[in-house]
Amino acid sequence: MAETTKRVLLAAPRGYCAGVDRAVVTVEKALDLYGAPVYVRKEIVHNKHVVTTLQQRGAIFVDETDEVPEGATVVFSAHGVAPVVHEEARALSLRTIDATCPLVTKVHREAVRFADSDFDILLIGHEGHEEVVGTAGEAPEHIQLVDGPDDVDNVIVRDPEKVVWLSQTTLSVDETMETVRRLRERFPKLQDPPSDDICYATQNRQLAVKQMAADCDLMIVVGSRNSSNSVRLVEVALEHGTRAGHLVDYADEIDESWLGGVSTVGVTSGASVPEILVRGVLDYLAARGFEDVRPVVAAEESLMFALPNEIRRDLKAAGMSDKMRHDGSFAETSALR
Repeated sequence: MAETTKRVLLAAPRGYCAGVDRAVVTVEKALDLYGAPVYVRKEIVHNKHVVTTLQQRGAIFVDETDEVPEGATVVFSAHGVAPVVHEEARALSLRTIDATCPLVTKVHREAVRFADSDFDILLIGHEGHEEVVGTAGEAPEHIQLVDGPDDVDNVIVRDPEKVVWLSQTTLSVDETMETVRRLRERFPKLQDPPSDDICYATQNRQLAVKQMAADCDLMIVVGSRNSSNSVRLVEVALEHGTRAGHLVDYADEIDESWLGGVSTVGVTSGASVPEILVRGVLDYLAARGFEDVRPVVAAEESLMFALPNEIRRDLKAAGMSDKMRHDGSFAETSALR
C-alpha cells in the first residue's frame, strides 16, 4: 500500500502584525538609546519568546507602575493603558513611551467620544484582559463589559435609545458578531462603532485558518496561552472542520503522537509570534516526513506603523535610525509559491 502523502498547509498572513512589530521595536530601540534597564509595564506583547528575549537584553517587566523606580524609563505595552496609569507615571516623574497599538488607541478614542455623548458603551471582550482594562478605564462610568454571547442577558442600560458596542481588537469575529446579534435583539437601537474594532490582522489570520481548516487533520497554532488572538485561532480551526488543534510556544512542545494518522497539518501563528518560531515548527514537521509545504494566502498585508513620537524624537536627536522593520512572514510565504 502506498504511503499517505504528508503535507503542510501554511497560513498567510500569520505572525507579527504592525502593532506588535512597532511595540517590540520600540523596546529594542529604547534599550539601544537609553541603555538597560528599560522598564515595561505588563508584557509588551503576549508572547513568551519575545518577552524572554527582551529580558535578556535588559528589559524589566513589571505589573504595576509603582514598581518602576522614580525617574526611570517605562514603556506601556501594545495592549494600552487607562488614563490613571499615565497619571501614576507623571507622579513618579517617569519617562514614558506609549507603545499602544494605534488600532487600540482608536477604540479608546471611540470610548471617550461616546461617553462624552452620554452613551452606555457595551464593551465586548474578556474580563481581565489588559486591553479591556485599558479601554474601560477611559470611561468607567459609561462602560460595561460583555464577555461573550452568554453574558448578554446580564446587560442593563439606562436608555435603550443611546447604546453602542465596542470590542477588544483580538476577538473571534464570529463570536463577536453573535454577541452583537443577541445584544441587538435586546436593544434594537444599538449603534455600531464607526469602523471595525477587531483589527485587520486578527481578521486576516482567522480568515486564513477558516480557508484551511476543513482540509487539515491537525492545526498547529504557534502562540502563547495568554495571547487572546492565538487561542482564538485554535478555536476557529476546530469550529471549521479541523479534527484536532493545539497551541504551542515552541516546536519542542509538539507531541509526536498528534501526528499519528495525519496526512495534512495546518500551521499558523498568532499576531505576536516571530517567524523564527514558525520555522522551528516547519523544521520539526519536515524531519517527520511533512516536507511538502503549501501556502494558503487569505490576504496581503503591507501596513506599518511609525514608532511612538516620544522615542522617534530622541532617536533623531541622537542621530539614530527610527526605521521600522517587518517580521516578513508574508514575504517568506510568498516565496514558497
